[in-house]
Amino acid sequence: MTDHQSGTTGRQSEPTLIEGHEYDGIMEYDNPTPLWWHLIFVGTVLFSVVYFFMSLGSPYFVHQIDRLEAAQVREFKILFAEIGELESDQDTILTMSADDKWMSVAATIFTGNCAACHKADGGGTVGPNLTDDHYKTVRQVTDLYQVITEGAAGGAMPAWENRLHKNERVLLAAYVASLRGTSPVGAKGPEGDPIESWPPVPPAADEQQTLAPAGGGGGTAEG
Repeated sequence: MTDHQSGTTGRQSEPTLIEGHEYDGIMEYDNPTPLWWHLIFVGTVLFSVVYFFMSLGSPYFVHQIDRLEAAQVREFKILFAEIGELESDQDTILTMSADDKWMSVAATIFTGNCAACHKADGGGTVGPNLTDDHYKTVRQVTDLYQVITEGAAGGAMPAWENRLHKNERVLLAAYVASLRGTSPVGAKGPEGDPIESWPPVPPAADEQQTLAPAGGGGGTAEG
């Protein structure tokens, strides 16, 4: 009897033909999935259960968000080493609001923490529009820092004092100040009372030296 007649290939038995499973000349055989495939599938299911419970609070499990925040902290430490500890006074906030480099950093902080309520362009959703001249709790530019730090509206605006570094809060205040006067599409209507325009940005230290009286130092030398 030949291998074909006996239904074998000479090395292994042919799979059993499933009766009634022939379509357009294509026959279906009972060819079970290998055992190793089932073991891998069961293993991945069991691992997903362990992974889920680890993600809920295991000290040995590091979330991607935690990694991102840690990387952000390292980056900010490098950046803030350049400017030191920022003061939250009017001149500092206005000066930083005119600094394109630091406003690009502040835009990242704003997008990650504030855009959910105020939109990325400051036009407002749940939170108020930050681009017009109307404010609920702000009367001067330093109030922006105060509101960011301590919160407002009975907790509707959360306090960020324990969540963001002081420099980040100063930069955020400067960024919000810079949004005033822009015209985002679909911005919310005015809320609160209109306030006066921000004071002008103070001249930089090198500009102040240039504007100093020319004879300011000469008299001392002559004296």
